Amino acid sequence: MSRNPEQERNREPNREPNREPNRGPDEAGAAPGAGAAPGAVPGKAAEAGDRAGGGAVASPLRFGYGTNGLADLRLDDALALLADLGYDGVGLTLDHMHLDPLADDLAARTRRVAARLDALGLDVTVETGARYVLDPRRKHGPSLLDPDPEDRARRTDLLVRAVGVAADLGAHAVHCFSGVTPAGTDEDTAWKRLAESLAPVLDAAATAGVPLAVEPEPGHLLSSIADFHTLRRTLGDPELLGLTLDIGHCQCLEPLPPADCVRAAAPWLRHVQIEDMRRGVHEHLPFGDGEIDFPPVLEALAATGYQGLTVVELPRHSHAGPHHAERSLPFLRRAAPASPPRTNRSGEPSATH
Repeated sequence: MSRNPEQERNREPNREPNREPNRGPDEAGAAPGAGAAPGAVPGKAAEAGDRAGGGAVASPLRFGYGTNGLADLRLDDALALLADLGYDGVGLTLDHMHLDPLADDLAARTRRVAARLDALGLDVTVETGARYVLDPRRKHGPSLLDPDPEDRARRTDLLVRAVGVAADLGAHAVHCFSGVTPAGTDEDTAWKRLAESLAPVLDAAATAGVPLAVEPEPGHLLSSIADFHTLRRTLGDPELLGLTLDIGHCQCLEPLPPADCVRAAAPWLRHVQIEDMRRGVHEHLPFGDGEIDFPPVLEALAATGYQGLTVVELPRHSHAGPHHAERSLPFLRRAAPASPPRTNRSGEPSATH
């Protein structure tokens, strides 16, 4: 399993939001080629593109699909489906039906999943956005911001467990988010709780060597790239703290167009989620149903040298999960920039390409 190495840091600009209508790859044409990402696997990508069909070509980007969008499938069936479709990896949400993080035999289950991922040739990111894995009555509860310190500790413990699972799976990152600020909690208190709750998780991440990738989530305390930087500075810029960038969320609420969000976030990128979305509406949509112009976004992502997975996130489409998984990969492969041809020592194109 490949892991995402640390990248150098930079700063972010400010621009106006992207309000252009959606243009899919068939309408806009494939983005021009960008330099291959360090650590990319061109041969694997080409094989995946061939399996996906549609005349796809090799890309420096590696695509996955989230198991939160395949919740009606057994985990083994979901992994087999993604491998058969040609995906490079999976965004594995730890949930009661998919590698339950609270199971007594979690270590044994994790070993079995690791072996299955290896056998299928799938890379993995561990995601922690299961809705009711800790509390059957509260969506995403308890959070890192809850007034009750014992409840906050339960969420922290879940994330520490996720770091351990990620290390055992060879995952390139662990995803998490802040949670919604509880009623009656002022902003300063919420940020303090978040920083304190994440400290043990970052300690575990440092020990395991697995980045923690915090996702800005609409409606949460940490809802934007700017908020991520607030957390980063508050925590003293820890080496293992990174960013999960959701491309749809950029379209929804960021002041920058999605492609510029990618460039601004590049030094901290540890995980990427992708789907279509409309401005001002937090609704994850299949590709082509929203407003995002994907070729410039994927070109920008490839140009950053990002080496992790770009994972399709359609958590409310599990009822048709296999259909959307089959449809999404060809769309992304057509929209993504192609890898440049390999050259021999003289600088001439290789005879095998």
